Amino acid sequence: MIFDGHLSFENTEHTANDFGGRCHFMPSAVLYPKSVSDISSIVKNIFQMGESTELTVAARGHGHSLEGQAQAHRGVVINMESLRAPEMSFHTGILPYVDVSAGELWINILHESLKHGLAPKSWTDYLHLTVGGTLSNAGISGQAFWHGPQIDNVYQLQVVTGTGEVVICSEEHNSDLFHAVLGGLGQFGIITRARIALEPAPKKVKWIRALYSDFTMFSKDQESLISTENSFNYIEGFAIINRTGLLNNWRSSFSSKDPIQANQFTSEGRVLFCLEVAKYFNLEESDHIDKDIDTLLSDLNYIQSTLFLSEVSYVDFLDRVHVSELKLQEKGLWEVPHPWLNLLIPRSSVQQFAQEVFGNILTDTSNGPVLIYPVNKSRWKNGTSMVTPTENVFYLIAFLSSAVPSSTGKDGLEHILTQHQRILNFCGRSNLGIKQYLPHYRTQEEWKAHFGAFWEVFSKRKSIYDPLAILAPGQRIFQKQRHLDDDDLKLNSSVDRALDGNPSRDI
Repeated sequence: MIFDGHLSFENTEHTANDFGGRCHFMPSAVLYPKSVSDISSIVKNIFQMGESTELTVAARGHGHSLEGQAQAHRGVVINMESLRAPEMSFHTGILPYVDVSAGELWINILHESLKHGLAPKSWTDYLHLTVGGTLSNAGISGQAFWHGPQIDNVYQLQVVTGTGEVVICSEEHNSDLFHAVLGGLGQFGIITRARIALEPAPKKVKWIRALYSDFTMFSKDQESLISTENSFNYIEGFAIINRTGLLNNWRSSFSSKDPIQANQFTSEGRVLFCLEVAKYFNLEESDHIDKDIDTLLSDLNYIQSTLFLSEVSYVDFLDRVHVSELKLQEKGLWEVPHPWLNLLIPRSSVQQFAQEVFGNILTDTSNGPVLIYPVNKSRWKNGTSMVTPTENVFYLIAFLSSAVPSSTGKDGLEHILTQHQRILNFCGRSNLGIKQYLPHYRTQEEWKAHFGAFWEVFSKRKSIYDPLAILAPGQRIFQKQRHLDDDDLKLNSSVDRALDGNPSRDI
């Protein structure tokens, strides 16, 4: 095969690592595509080899998978960040949008969109992720209560299926594939291009934090805000357990509304919940934005002395996590294991969950943030492959832990994983009706339980769009079948055949 990019058999080690830092599966080769036909060709060639080869294909974005989902043991990893052509194309009509390569980072889309006075509607908290990566999962952040996740804000996709076919799909055209791929965990096709919905971009953001000591009051206020017209544009929150000097730490980025009372507030030994909200605005709205915010805050029940505010640019607010990333990189604390646990919890179960987990199973939050915020599914589109609890309102509760390498203490990997398993065991015993977000299971039976009644549709779509289970093997949902034993057909000869007998070709 001749590629516009190149296929490499050397220096592939980086693709056997990811942000989770716990799974390491070496591929046989890495494809650096420069065109969609590169991706189509490699997939089609492996598909045509049928069940005589164990070769699989995984699309890798910026490497932020948590448990090897973008790895392909002894297979081919496609480095999607190499696919940047054609360039972004903007349409600025009544329904503005941008056509982008799936290997593009959201942070780059933000900067380019702003040149047109526009921006995507829905975000993730961290923007240095690829379009294809987040659309294969969902893409959830504090704007999802209003706009839905990122998978709800896409007009059209270009997809390479598991047979190597290149398909354009949308709500109107090839809609079954469109819905299957969005949130489909890479099982039905590799997203190669996307048409992302845009809206007019604000210039500035009022960024606000306030504390609660009572979870019931905290969640009640969050739920009220996500159902209020003209509410904040971003609504999230997080748990804070046994943290020293909390409000002091905020002073580097926020100003206290009541500095004297804030100085007297103590966070040590307490279970607290922080409401974090943001209101977007433009300079011509400066004369009334503070009044609008005061009106929204007046109905809330936070601890009055803990109200902190900041005014930042729209870009600085959206890219806020990257600032933390750079600080952690300086300290050598970014390239560590990240045993994250992301749960979607029905509104009817969240009080029971909070009572058991916060302060009981979880006795401090020193290993990383614990996000808590509700979304309203009634505003979301139906039909994608993302699985959520059955209730309209559910909470994302995300334990975003970092483990200290080689530690055997509370900051070590084993302790964090044990803690997460205790949380999952409690959810199971109590029948809380949770679903995992960014899930990873070991067996197909566990996946069937995850998908529930949707499993039949999911597996049928797999048989249509990726009948040989070539794509995304790292998810461990479907196993590629082989007719020959490993000893009968060596992997290297499989790769040779995939390259028309020229494994050293590097074009």
